[in-house]
Amino acid sequence: MNGVNKTLYIPLYGKAYVSRRGIILEDKKAEEIWASEGFPLKGKSKSKWLAYYMGMRSAVFDQWLKEQMEQCPEALILHIGCGMDSRIERVGTQGHAWYDVDFPAVIAERKRYYEENDLYHMLPSDARENAWIQSLPHGQNAIIVMEGVSMYFQPEELNRLLKELSVHFQQVHLLMDCYTGFAAKASKYKNPINEMGVTKVYGVDDPNVPVADSSLTFTKEHEITPESLIMRLKGMEKAVFKKVFAGRFANKMYRMYEYQKR
Repeated sequence: MNGVNKTLYIPLYGKAYVSRRGIILEDKKAEEIWASEGFPLKGKSKSKWLAYYMGMRSAVFDQWLKEQMEQCPEALILHIGCGMDSRIERVGTQGHAWYDVDFPAVIAERKRYYEENDLYHMLPSDARENAWIQSLPHGQNAIIVMEGVSMYFQPEELNRLLKELSVHFQQVHLLMDCYTGFAAKASKYKNPINEMGVTKVYGVDDPNVPVADSSLTFTKEHEITPESLIMRLKGMEKAVFKKVFAGRFANKMYRMYEYQKR
């Protein structure tokens, strides 16, 4: 796998780490895959503070998805840039059709650990090449998660993807995390993904910009490090994370935006 593909091991490690410690997120599949793959990480990629970010981010996405699935029982689920994430097992389909999308090399690896069925499907495709969207059922409602992937899209690629999705589906509920412009610039010099050979990423400061050409509307910003999840940390780590890595620092680096088409 290339550099961008290999970045999937960073959140995989983070989720396995917090799951082993019994905090933030329970993810036995991440533990299983990490133990099996043994991909060598070094430096900040194995930082426990980054692992806490990865666990919290996924927990926020999971909770949002569960709520949307209850409110939209007929919607299909679309997870763009799924990597090796086990959201399909953590959340469950609850009767929804579910599509995980990622590069062919990633899906090939993923199929070693996950099996498709009547509801669950894996689509091998570069998400930036929008032809894959036509393989999805047309015209119905979609709940879409884009976790840890928007920063690898050039602005025009992200705009085009969101436009195509808004055209394809009758209704859309989308949650997407983004780097800020500051974080994107800083990533050139100091980011764990550099260790995978990735040095060019993109940020979003105005949530309206990615959907300027689509019928999606920005509706809400979510916290990546909510107080309820910080409180699951133990001992002094709770106070250190809250003071140093959450709040103002997190907002300077990461944002999480919700969009809708009704």
